[in-house]
Amino acid sequence: MIVVMRPYATREEIQRVENRLQELGFNTHPIYGEVKTVIGAIGDKSRIEPFSLSNLPGVEAIVPILKPYKLVGRELKKEPSVVDVGGGVRFGGEELVVIAGPCAIEGEEQIYQVARAVKAAGAKVLRGGAFKPRSSPYSFQGLQEEGLKLLYQVKKDLGMQVITEVVDTRDVELVSRYSDILQIGARNMQNFRLLSECGKTKKPVLLKRGLSSTIEEWLMAAEYVMTEGDSRVILCERGIRTFETATRNTMDINAIPVVKELSHLPIIADPSHGTGNWKYVNATARAFIAAGADGLIIEVHPDPEHAASDGPQSLKPEVFDELMQVLKPIAQAIGRKL
Repeated sequence: MIVVMRPYATREEIQRVENRLQELGFNTHPIYGEVKTVIGAIGDKSRIEPFSLSNLPGVEAIVPILKPYKLVGRELKKEPSVVDVGGGVRFGGEELVVIAGPCAIEGEEQIYQVARAVKAAGAKVLRGGAFKPRSSPYSFQGLQEEGLKLLYQVKKDLGMQVITEVVDTRDVELVSRYSDILQIGARNMQNFRLLSECGKTKKPVLLKRGLSSTIEEWLMAAEYVMTEGDSRVILCERGIRTFETATRNTMDINAIPVVKELSHLPIIADPSHGTGNWKYVNATARAFIAAGADGLIIEVHPDPEHAASDGPQSLKPEVFDELMQVLKPIAQAIGRKL
């Protein structure tokens, strides 16, 4: 439920209401405005009589939250969230954010070559997989901590924020030491223990949509992160599994306006995994920016033919640079910038 405080309610009145809610077993999430403050209360409503709260000083109204996702939805927070990941990079603001880099970190020369190229082209965040959950146990599984150290070194040398995937609850603390953003991949979207552990770090979390997940299931997964007190969640549409086999997945462009209506969280798109073919990445990227996505995550590799993973969907650096130039007028046409 939402406790709406009267205009200009004092901090003491707000704190008194929070304390009472916490005594009753609720988790509280105050949102302070210039004139009015609201307090989101998540817990068992059967333990409370709303009228008893209404009598507390400063309380204007008690409003039930109807959606199953309480913190992610717009009932509690009407305005779009802007997620600051450090280094001046903010998802959900006027400026679109592009994340780029190789699917997997293969070595020092490779990651530095890609990082310099994508930064020069305008990417703000460097991606690189250190732990690679693959469909086959015999496929390349990543450099693991060695890869994390390389990613962190590039961050320091080039001044870029970095993101990498965490695939196991046992690795959350390790990955958090090196990465600015924790990525939760499609296969782990409903790994609820992993979602909670990532939320406890309070670091920004990029949550990809599951292979066959509905939008509501995706938002409920984000709720697991946010119930741990982590409000910096970024959603990522990366295609869903359908009957179509011409592409790796089917990119759900509808997800952008639907999520923006249902949730205040920023949402980006991953045309690399969505299409599985570099030839279609540029067209799909243009479409998602036009549809209102807050950014993109794109795989870039200097030698895709010999990449350790996902070479067929990776752009060469020069192709990525061309894409960034093409996206600028599209962003400008919808009132954004790149």
